[in-house]
Amino acid sequence: MENIIEVKHLTYRYQADDPRPALNDVSFTVHAGEWLAIVGHNGSGKSTLAKSLDGLLPFTTGEITVGGIQLTPETVWQVREKIGMIFQNPDNQFVGATVEDDVAFGLENRQMPRTEMLPRVKAAIARVGMSEFAQREPSSLSGGQKQRVALAGIVAIAPDVLILDEATSMLDPQGRREMLALVRELRQTQHLTVISITHDIDEATIADRVLVIDDGQLVDEAAPATIFAQGERLVELGLDLPFTEKLKAALRQRGIEPPADYQGAAEMEEWLWQSLSNT
Repeated sequence: MENIIEVKHLTYRYQADDPRPALNDVSFTVHAGEWLAIVGHNGSGKSTLAKSLDGLLPFTTGEITVGGIQLTPETVWQVREKIGMIFQNPDNQFVGATVEDDVAFGLENRQMPRTEMLPRVKAAIARVGMSEFAQREPSSLSGGQKQRVALAGIVAIAPDVLILDEATSMLDPQGRREMLALVRELRQTQHLTVISITHDIDEATIADRVLVIDDGQLVDEAAPATIFAQGERLVELGLDLPFTEKLKAALRQRGIEPPADYQGAAEMEEWLWQSLSNT
């Protein structure tokens, strides 16, 4: 499978004399079109990694290649053309006085002709369900609406890679579900590669592959089912357990032995129905 991102031996220190680097010899690849989740406890280095991929942090040693372009001070803007990023707090990335102005900002920076830009902005806002708010100030919107506006800005510039840096952590459960459903749809229709930086284990279960970061080091890499079947090791790494694993623990306390392998919500629901129908 083609790699759209390659990271080799990446190391980063916030201060040159820091005894422990924020990232320590991290290497991995991202396949074109996949959804990759990067999980870790708070302070593990996952957000530092996200910002390094976009050239926002000057890594100390190592190499990052995005879409065949090696990230250097000279190529950083070429790399950023290929990546869209949504942060935890969308207020930190709003620059326009209205939703429409904000979505247009990235296209204006790319010097797109106005005749081409206006219909693209309108289409992007419609795509995320925010047409009726086009003339509203972004600061007046709800958290979920703000993230939709941030996503519309990404839709407008049509990058190859979308990085979600804890983008759902400030949303309520309904807003989180809606945001992730929208990202899944856009991934399919715009052929996006998605990198989700999160400590929400249930969010990571929808990924194709999961990387686990602990204290700046990559400690595991596998499919979600393999990672989340590890149970107590996740707790030792400062992570929560997926809901279905918590449910299994509760069932065992009641003398019911659930499947040993990892089960998603739909699989667990099916197993419960079969178990109940046989009793």
